[in-house]
Amino acid sequence: MGHLAERFGERFTTAQATRDHHSNGESYHTPRLPDAVVYPESTAEVSEVLRSCSEARVPVVPFGAGSSIEGNVIPMFGGVCIDLTLMNRILRVSADDLDCTVEAGVTRNQLNTYLRDTGLAFFIDPGADATLGGMAATRASGTTAVRYGTMRENVLGLTVVLADGRILKTGGRARKSSAGYDLTRLFVGSEGTLGIITDVTLRLHGVPDSISAAVAAFDSIDNATAAVIQIIQLGIPVARIELLDEHSMDAVNRFSHLNYRVTPTLFLEFHGPSERNVVEQAEMTQAIMADHGGGDFQWATGTEERQKLWEARHQAYYASLALHPGARGWVTDVCVPISRLAECIAESRADLAGSFLQGGLIGHVGDGNFHMSYMIHPERPEELAEAKRLNDRLVGHALRMGGTCTGEHGVGMGKMDSLVLEHGEVAIDVMRDIKRTLDPHGILNPGKVIRP
Repeated sequence: MGHLAERFGERFTTAQATRDHHSNGESYHTPRLPDAVVYPESTAEVSEVLRSCSEARVPVVPFGAGSSIEGNVIPMFGGVCIDLTLMNRILRVSADDLDCTVEAGVTRNQLNTYLRDTGLAFFIDPGADATLGGMAATRASGTTAVRYGTMRENVLGLTVVLADGRILKTGGRARKSSAGYDLTRLFVGSEGTLGIITDVTLRLHGVPDSISAAVAAFDSIDNATAAVIQIIQLGIPVARIELLDEHSMDAVNRFSHLNYRVTPTLFLEFHGPSERNVVEQAEMTQAIMADHGGGDFQWATGTEERQKLWEARHQAYYASLALHPGARGWVTDVCVPISRLAECIAESRADLAGSFLQGGLIGHVGDGNFHMSYMIHPERPEELAEAKRLNDRLVGHALRMGGTCTGEHGVGMGKMDSLVLEHGEVAIDVMRDIKRTLDPHGILNPGKVIRP
């Protein structure tokens, strides 16, 4: 690594504080220190780092905002952490084509601030102000996926640096293509194990002329999820539909100084080309929710009100931590067909109710995706073991119902065994063959997604 230190100067560091910062994301997993951190400013520089590390057989782990939940960014075997945050240029915006190209270190809020005067926006919203390269690498989604899709649907093309330093361009700006293997989709969700994404071409959307949000309380989770299922089945184009259980609502109220009822609650948002269109969506939704016991409606039509509402929702994880001082969150997610959502939630909550751990549920329930948070002290083996048991039960319920072990957090180091259960050994062997072909020396984010 002496060559890299000489080449990058102050942008290559072995300082303890910097290595500490890059040793973990926001997960409960045990931190591991990288040997060094490098801050490239271009695709060519990333290529140079990878060529050097490939020749020396040094592990490489890409790093963005560091908000990973499944230990995706932890340098399990040391090596070099490539921090892409200095690659933060917006390279191109085409308002006519509704697309743009950005470097991997651009965050979603940075992009939307840049787009503010164009009438366009990038709507994928995982909550954190994540880097767009990291969002592509983990196939992120979030609160607006029910209407605007996930990163899988919104990434048109990529620039990727392979393990040996070669630079690969995938996809393009055409809205459809049948030319060859879909390499873009191969790298979207690969979590830095097949290559390092350095720029992303994204689909954009027009900013709706009218937006409204609402909160509705329910007497039970079952009634809330039944309302969600009917709303989706009737094709009402809600932009967001989020479910918080009693624990999460109590935490949100305390943390964000709100006074909502401490009961299962839906947070909703409606987008439309006119106020009339949005009112029609909202009225249909309200009628459905009332049929399922939903009441105490509170509408938020002003920008400041909506921002306060969604800021509270996005802070729900930190709100739960604040209820349990000294604890860390074992946060896990699954996604199931919408028809099995109520059943999966009920079984998972019953498991938690029978446990000595505390936690809560938050769901992007419009697409069948929900999160369970188990509050643990990682230094207590009995709590780690119990959280693992609950997580395994949750994954088991989801797979039995035709779902997936992770809707948006990725596999990282936390769900490698679950991936085998979901896809089977043949599929894992194929994934392993792809990994071996693109990364023959195993230097790219080793110890993640699939076991060697």
